[in-house]
Amino acid sequence: MLTIGEILLREREEKNLTLEEIEKKTKIRKKNLEAVEKSDWKKFPSKTYIIGIIKTYGKFLSLNEDKLIAFFRRQYEKNEEIKFKERVNKTHLTPETKKIFKISVCFILLIFSLYFGHQLVVYFSPPKVEIISPKETVFKRESKIKLIGKTEKEAIITVNGERAYQNKDNVFEITIPLFKQRNEVVIEVIGANGRKTIIKKIFRKKS
Repeated sequence: MLTIGEILLREREEKNLTLEEIEKKTKIRKKNLEAVEKSDWKKFPSKTYIIGIIKTYGKFLSLNEDKLIAFFRRQYEKNEEIKFKERVNKTHLTPETKKIFKISVCFILLIFSLYFGHQLVVYFSPPKVEIISPKETVFKRESKIKLIGKTEKEAIITVNGERAYQNKDNVFEITIPLFKQRNEVVIEVIGANGRKTIIKKIFRKKS
């Protein structure tokens, strides 16, 4: 299919006219006439400017101006659409979609890193032990006390060498006799990872 420039060029050549003659008659500069014939729209500042030249050039060649302009608009808009697609491919395909994708991947990797990092810390850490009762360490009349504590699931607990067992809430309890004025209690807890926590408590019996 002929371009708008080729139509004008063919008509000019059929009429045996030179660009210099048309420049003189229409006052359109030769370089602009050449650009129109080559459909080189980059030479012009705007589409409106091009339409003005095509109207004047077409009228001089006795061509239908309305048909020329309609033909030009279709050709020009198609050319702009192609340029737009190229511009999108070069500048937008990489940034937006890939940026969002990269950010999402980085975020997911960060979450996984934090999660596995936390799991590693937990795995290599000794078990946590909380002594719930008794809170006081000095007793007047008691001959024995009940020691209650809480630790991690599947931990092995011994108190002064005696095994203590957890209930479903991971709470353990054991009775401690107070034979002396100063009674040392050693709580040893071995976690499922083999790590050990040792807590020493001194309970005194006031005479």
